[in-house]
Amino acid sequence: EKDRKKGLGKPNGELHFVGKKDELIEAKRTFRTLDGRDILIIHHQGAFFAMDSYCYHSGGMLQNGDIEEFDGKMCIVCPRHKFKISLAKGEGIYKASDPREKPLVPRWYSKGVKQRTHTVTETNGDVYVRLSTESCWIDSDYYQGEKGKIERAKAEEDDEDTPYVDE
Repeated sequence: EKDRKKGLGKPNGELHFVGKKDELIEAKRTFRTLDGRDILIIHHQGAFFAMDSYCYHSGGMLQNGDIEEFDGKMCIVCPRHKFKISLAKGEGIYKASDPREKPLVPRWYSKGVKQRTHTVTETNGDVYVRLSTESCWIDSDYYQGEKGKIERAKAEEDDEDTPYVDE
């Protein structure tokens, strides 16, 4: 019960039916609420992925993000602030230079897992998601549930007040 309050799904890792394979492939992105958790199911290049629907950084709706490859990793790019999240593991990916290196060479780095991912399986044309049972805090947990809804609304208001400049 304690895990469910944290929004971590059913402790036994139950499978949730999310749709027919052909329909999900055609849709490319599908939003579902499973056990009170908002999930984005993505079909990209022949594979299914599932992750928390709201970006770990400030709750942006990932379903509106572009999918691009960075350093060999397929990532969804949050439309709100352009944060890059790997589809496979939920890693935050960023490009930076080590100031001690001369000349400066920009490289891709991982911030570690920031977005909770979930397991997708397909059986006889039916697609299922098993919510993550990982008990540790993952940044995207913040924007889930009722409290998350309030925080997402605050973040949207802040965005309207502060223009974002993409560098």
